[in-house]
Amino acid sequence: MDIGQQDTLQQGVIKKWQDDKGFGFIETQTGESLFFHVSEFKAHRRPNLGEHVVFALGQDDKGRLQAKKVQELSFVQQKMAEKNSRIRKRNQQRDAQADFESGQQKRLFLAAGFYGVLALLAFTGNISWLVVGWYAVLGFITYITYAKDKAAAQNNEWRTPESTLHLLSVLGGWVGAMVAQTYLRHKSQKPEFRVTYYLTVIINLALLLFIMAGGGLDVLNHLF
Repeated sequence: MDIGQQDTLQQGVIKKWQDDKGFGFIETQTGESLFFHVSEFKAHRRPNLGEHVVFALGQDDKGRLQAKKVQELSFVQQKMAEKNSRIRKRNQQRDAQADFESGQQKRLFLAAGFYGVLALLAFTGNISWLVVGWYAVLGFITYITYAKDKAAAQNNEWRTPESTLHLLSVLGGWVGAMVAQTYLRHKSQKPEFRVTYYLTVIINLALLLFIMAGGGLDVLNHLF
């Protein structure tokens, strides 16, 4: 039976059944009595007296009204529940994918914006271009490290310690880490790791502000 045709189906109860003759009668919700033949009963068994069923209206060769495509009500309800569950799951997956793609765009914009701000600060002389280069190189190295760690996780190989990933982030590679977490979907679900990652971002930005304020610019330039 095509469950998609549920709007054309009716419900009823088998009130009479003659197993030796292979036919019976269904009492509809309006109190009518409809004939049906065992060949129209779609379950792989014989009908039961008092069983709730769904059916379509049809006619015999003489134009008399009778029940067609008779099926157990419980079976139809189960199939409809499974169908609705699949629809909900598909919608949830679609919404999750939309949120993920939206998050990708936002994080990519944030990454580009951060590097853009660094370039602007270097252009105006507030920081050294070496600082911009440092962030760019560390971001690239961190992204590659995340990618290698994910590959190692998938192949059951030696993993990169989380402390190393956090160290790269606090040194300036947090943008690469953010992009890797978003696009590679690596280390993006573990709460403890995420909390520590955000802490490394705060520490790094605090250090950058310290450098911009002049607290460490001379030392940094001297080191470079």
